[in-house]
Amino acid sequence: MAAFTLPDLAGRTAIVTGANSGVGLATSRALAAAGARVVLAVRDTGKGDAAARTITGSTEVRRLDLADLSSVRAFADAWSAPIDLLINNAGITARELRRTADGFESQFGTNHLGPFALTNLLLPQVTGRVVNLSSQAERMGRLDLDDPNDERHPYQQSPAYNRSKLANLLFTAELQRRLDATGSPVRAMAAHPGLVRTEIYTEAGPISRFIVRTLGQSPEQGALPVLYAATADLPGDSFTGPSRFAHMIGEPELINRSATARDEQLAARLWSVSEKLTGVRFPLAPATGQAS
Repeated sequence: MAAFTLPDLAGRTAIVTGANSGVGLATSRALAAAGARVVLAVRDTGKGDAAARTITGSTEVRRLDLADLSSVRAFADAWSAPIDLLINNAGITARELRRTADGFESQFGTNHLGPFALTNLLLPQVTGRVVNLSSQAERMGRLDLDDPNDERHPYQQSPAYNRSKLANLLFTAELQRRLDATGSPVRAMAAHPGLVRTEIYTEAGPISRFIVRTLGQSPEQGALPVLYAATADLPGDSFTGPSRFAHMIGEPELINRSATARDEQLAARLWSVSEKLTGVRFPLAPATGQAS
């Protein structure tokens, strides 16, 4: 396919989580260069300020810790303006079992529950798109919604990461179904950045780190599927990723997802569990004459 280019985004506002490095920073730079006002939602505002100084265009730095629901609520409570793009980029992996401030397993809590809560809290202000970063690791994901936080099963790094990425796709699909039921024009999208040389691999095993160093693409290239999901003429619940080397590098295109990620009953159940764990519910009313 032809090289993807961004449209003019003058007058648009984008929130990018985890925007101080890697794909988040590359995404923020591209959006700002296209004219958007970019809000860098970051855990460390010092690092966020340093990142913002490397961006040409309109930026703002706000604190957000997705591993702490009180921080998520504070961010949402302080926001009142329209949001054209909400890009849920931030994500972690962890070798050992860790807990978020609310007691969730850290990868499930940070990669899924934090963005779930943030999106629903901000949704009344969103006018354009929500883009959730996932991964083809979702194909190996298995969700036990009776034990989502590894309270009864031994913790393993890769399975925990894989299920958090599966949760991102299930969340995207269920969000789009709910948006459609309200008659909302907002689109929920998912993006897989591919194999990218970023800080998230510092906690990966030595073989994975070697593969990334050898074959991984730059954060700027990894941002392309995210930007494609955010701005291209695509239907809601699209999943974008690189076009070459098993969708690990190259120009962005639509890609497939696993059968599990297309399971509507599992998506609905995950949504219910996520509401219970976070205390955050879908905020929009159903369209007249449609069931909730």
